[in-house]
Amino acid sequence: MSSNEIDTTAIHALLERSAEAWGRGDGAGYGACFTDDATDVTFVGTVYHGGKEIGAAHQALFDSFLKGTRLTIDIQEIRHYGMDTAVVVTRGESGRGEAKKLGKLATYTVIRDTGGEWRIAAVQKTQHKPIMEAISFKFQPATRPAARTANRS
Repeated sequence: MSSNEIDTTAIHALLERSAEAWGRGDGAGYGACFTDDATDVTFVGTVYHGGKEIGAAHQALFDSFLKGTRLTIDIQEIRHYGMDTAVVVTRGESGRGEAKKLGKLATYTVIRDTGGEWRIAAVQKTQHKPIMEAISFKFQPATRPAARTANRS
């Protein structure tokens, strides 16, 4: 197994740990997936800094609005930049029960810390707006990403 494959497996495991901590309602466990100076930009526009703040804020959410929810993450791509940095694009959803559609997109910057562990240094989440996207593609076809065009059937 190449080092790139090993790192890709470790990055998958990192995001699985974050989803498992979410499912347990474990803010500290969720925050531990982030670096001490991480940035978390939520899809509603809130910005949290550092694993401790991210974990504490999520614990408050897990104890209230997000109580009993789970996080579903589907990794779309991982691009490595050197030995210790990767960008991960995901589709996902949080909610109760099985996610029927993955309506959120997130871009993670993950790094290998000094102890050799992969951690989330930054994440930015966006709500997917398929109707607005379709209108944009219809009236301005040049806005359609090349990957979407290539994958069209």
